Amino acid sequence: MKESDLSEFQIKEEGLELCIKRGFTPSNSQPQVQIAPQAAVSHANAVPVQQAPVEEAKVHYIKSPMVGTFYKASSPDNPALVKVGDKVHKTTTVCILEAMKVMNEIHAEIEGVVMEVLIENGQTTEYGQPLFKIKLG
Repeated sequence: MKESDLSEFQIKEEGLELCIKRGFTPSNSQPQVQIAPQAAVSHANAVPVQQAPVEEAKVHYIKSPMVGTFYKASSPDNPALVKVGDKVHKTTTVCILEAMKVMNEIHAEIEGVVMEVLIENGQTTEYGQPLFKIKLG
């Protein structure tokens, strides 16, 4: 901010408003930063941000441990490793994630029943993206 001689910088995006002001007071010589949650930001034509689903009791989401390509089977000729209604155990391989040309087996790591597959075969996954919805038990 000093190099550009800026005294204020503001960004508004869905659900977030960031305002950085450069101001010096005798007690504080650091720039001030304010972050306002969406509820505090009013916009005339605001579009509501879609909220993440509330996680129900006794439900677990198997999430992607990496960025990669999701495959439901070990090869195109094989059936899906798991499908809705299948019982999974901690060591059950639920899918394959390809990252940097390496095929990584993803295990359930919990015990339960597959309620829903949340991603399509061949789609790219993000780190932490829910892949499967599992009913615990």
